[in-house]
Amino acid sequence: MNYQGIIIGLSAFLIIGIFHPIVIKAEYYLGKKVWPVFLVSGLIFIFLSLFIKHLTFSAIVGVVGFSCLWSIHEVIEQEERVRKGWFPANPKKRH
Repeated sequence: MNYQGIIIGLSAFLIIGIFHPIVIKAEYYLGKKVWPVFLVSGLIFIFLSLFIKHLTFSAIVGVVGFSCLWSIHEVIEQEERVRKGWFPANPKKRH
């Protein structure tokens, strides 16, 4: 039996679940100016995935990379959600 698909699917599910609170906390403490961190991290993970020989691990690292890139969009959207009052704003952060 081949478990690679299940492992990659479960990993993608967990990675996306982990990135959700990361985006919320990043926006809360740093605002959308954190997007370059997600960009650089995403590009590094994607680049690294090209050189990993183990298919499952390479795919998981690629999923992390693209999740970082998607987080750029989400951190911008999170700022809008905070503006609408759907999430709490950081009172110490300048607006």
